[in-house]
Amino acid sequence: MDVQTPPCNTTSENQCGVKSSSYALIIIPVLLAVSTVVVVALIVYSVCCKRQERAVTVVFNSDTSARSLEGWADGTLLPTCTSKRVRSTGCGSVLVSTVSGPLGPWEIPEDCVLEELAFLHTGRYGPVCRSQLSAGQVTSAVVVKTLRDSTSQAEVKEFVNWARFHAVVSRHENLVQMLFCQTRHVPMYLVLEDVNPGNLLHFLWSLRNEDPGTPSQSQQFCEKSVYLLAKQVAAGLEYLHSEHRLVHGDVAARSVLIGAGLSVRVAGLGMAFEAWETGKVANRRAAEVPLKWQAPERITHLAMTTRSDVWSFGILLYELVTLGAPPYPGLEPLDVLPQIRSSYRMEKPESCGTPLYELMKCCWMLNSSDRPTFPAIIQLLQSYTDLADTKRLSSLESMNIFEYSKKAGVFP
Repeated sequence: MDVQTPPCNTTSENQCGVKSSSYALIIIPVLLAVSTVVVVALIVYSVCCKRQERAVTVVFNSDTSARSLEGWADGTLLPTCTSKRVRSTGCGSVLVSTVSGPLGPWEIPEDCVLEELAFLHTGRYGPVCRSQLSAGQVTSAVVVKTLRDSTSQAEVKEFVNWARFHAVVSRHENLVQMLFCQTRHVPMYLVLEDVNPGNLLHFLWSLRNEDPGTPSQSQQFCEKSVYLLAKQVAAGLEYLHSEHRLVHGDVAARSVLIGAGLSVRVAGLGMAFEAWETGKVANRRAAEVPLKWQAPERITHLAMTTRSDVWSFGILLYELVTLGAPPYPGLEPLDVLPQIRSSYRMEKPESCGTPLYELMKCCWMLNSSDRPTFPAIIQLLQSYTDLADTKRLSSLESMNIFEYSKKAGVFP
């Protein structure tokens, strides 16, 4: 049996080898490239599906999508309870962060439903809404703070760190509490407890306008109530300093939330967060605090300390016992520092007992080292509580917001 010889003869054998090598140089890279593309596509698909966020049901207006939160800022899109439900999933959204560290357990569970969203105001990061959080048969009022659309990666990172701050720091009963967060895809948001009546300053003003003959919580609001509230605020501030070495920086009635039974949550933690995140507070941010609440050393641009918070706490005591009156009512904001340096201090309010006023003056010592610490303040408040007056605090003057803004140097 003859063996068939290859088509190449001895003279053309080298050319045939060159052709075979050329084909190999073309075919092999093509096959490698195709297989690489297929493998990468499979990996991307697998990662996307693994990262798919657990579906969270959110109620929106029928013409509102899960990415249209930006419209809440101007009130043009207001979610209602009659809306259709839109499910937001990881594969249908842009994944912007990988949750690690302390946030994993805080991510909102699958069985939690946010309903009846109502726009409140525009916050630092985006729309802030009130909502109802349902988990099984339990429903509770919450506040949802969202991250606006079209944000930069730096803003996304800051918002995620804001959530981490709450997870790590805000664990004291007298600090505003985060219940859940959603940081794995857009829309991002934090779910905070809803404290009612809410803003302490507005609550104090409401006590001025109530009919004395109408039974309400204000019937029980007296000097003893001031001690109760002040102790809780001092406890929250002491926790910030002792456990995390943080200063609040904006202690005032407007930065405190009041709930049922005169329970207190210290809010307004923006400067504490900035210090926690970066190790310092920018001068621009510190200057946002109204002058009438700032300690003398802060007005002269020295660093914030826990003793500067003590000075502001003394101003808060004045706000409490006067039902939200503006501090230094007879002075312009720029005149406060010269007067303080000349030993001027606010006079004792009419409804204020001597022990409480003496504590205020201790908080307003010009030398910061002479001011009491928060543990000492808590002890003093505790010892004075039983001696406090139980007569209802009142004011014949209703609060005019424009007049208040002018006197206080702040628009609450």
